Amino acid sequence: MTSSSLEILLLIPALIAAGAFAGLIAGLFGVGGGTVIVPALFYAFAVLGLGGESNLHVAVGSSLAVIIATSFRSLAAHRAHGAVDEAVLKTWSPWVALGGGLGAALAGVSSQEALTVVYAMAVTLVAAQLGLAKESWTLRPDLPGGWGRRGLGTFIGLLSAMMGVGGGAMGSMLMTLCGRRIHQAVATASGFGLAIGIPATLGFVAFGWDAPGRPPLSLGYVNLPAVLVMGLLTGAVAPYGAKLAHRLDRRMLRRAFAVFLVLTAISIAAKTL
Repeated sequence: MTSSSLEILLLIPALIAAGAFAGLIAGLFGVGGGTVIVPALFYAFAVLGLGGESNLHVAVGSSLAVIIATSFRSLAAHRAHGAVDEAVLKTWSPWVALGGGLGAALAGVSSQEALTVVYAMAVTLVAAQLGLAKESWTLRPDLPGGWGRRGLGTFIGLLSAMMGVGGGAMGSMLMTLCGRRIHQAVATASGFGLAIGIPATLGFVAFGWDAPGRPPLSLGYVNLPAVLVMGLLTGAVAPYGAKLAHRLDRRMLRRAFAVFLVLTAISIAAKTL
């Protein structure tokens, strides 16, 4: 058996374990993507000694590819309940997509250390909002229009692409701060994943095409087994986490997940820096 074949045989069970964990955490806390899949993949590669200096890029790029499918399913479910603000989704999506492309380009030319700093800071911001902010807090009564809305959409796409998330965390946070109800904000932001995921995934494939230090079977910065396994398992396991979540206190869950995010950011930063 060649070393490459052995690496693939070791990779698959590690991805299954990581996917099950990511699905459970995503269902339990209602947040997935970069906040769960990226660290799960990053540590799966590290534990097996696969790849190298491109592992965080591959984890982010693979997460974005998974988000394309999960965002489509999530948006369809929210639309069935009439919770999506279609006007916001329509006017923001082109700018979110632009930001996603720019974020992929910036990540593609960044070192693993630089990407780690951006990832850790963004995850800590999400953690602070989850753990400290009240859902009733607002900065303004409604969403900005014109260039303000375009700028926010681009910012959501750019930062989300560099984190490997679908825009749900950033989008819902900004929408609630601008006076939108949390349920509408979450439902509408779920649609940003398609706008971010498609251009960002293509960007991660292109910019990582000849990059060194990637795990086996990676297409640019997108690992094909990771996309397949994580995509299937996170969707299959998430409902079990969601059932558990209904038995626990919502405020406690938000704070517990905020602590999890901070510890994840610190751990990845310590390992790469």
